[in-house]
Amino acid sequence: MEDIIDLNVTALTRLTYAAAPAFVARGVGTIINIASVVGISPETLNGVYGASKAYVIALSHSLQHELAGKGIRIQAVLPGATATELWAKAGLPYQKLPSSDRDVAGGRGRCGAVGLDQGELVTIPGLHDGDEWTRFEDARRAISTRFGTSVPAPRYRIGSPASH
Repeated sequence: MEDIIDLNVTALTRLTYAAAPAFVARGVGTIINIASVVGISPETLNGVYGASKAYVIALSHSLQHELAGKGIRIQAVLPGATATELWAKAGLPYQKLPSSDRDVAGGRGRCGAVGLDQGELVTIPGLHDGDEWTRFEDARRAISTRFGTSVPAPRYRIGSPASH
């Protein structure tokens, strides 16, 4: 677990914050973070791995917001299962995954470059309908505008009787 956190959270954060100031000083730069589709669905695999990839997505979103006006491009690439020996170390050799759910290392990763060229902030090679991601992000952003109230929702019956 510590190795996963060290790689996917600590190293990614340190590398990002080592590169970003230089990019800002130059007024141009691109950071591509490799997340995973399990960052959106962390319950799919090991909790620490899914949570660490969710962190990659969250950091990428935050940096997109913070650095876009400074000429810095941030992209998150969310590949699906990639055929590597890491699966065997986790107890499930990739050969046991359905062939339609796995790709050779780097195969889908090349989609990241195409997605970047197309201006995608998040590239999901296995998602065939890109508008689904747009709708998901629109819904996420819309609901987040309603989190800031200090008044508890009536369903919690705190401060006022719940409406029935």
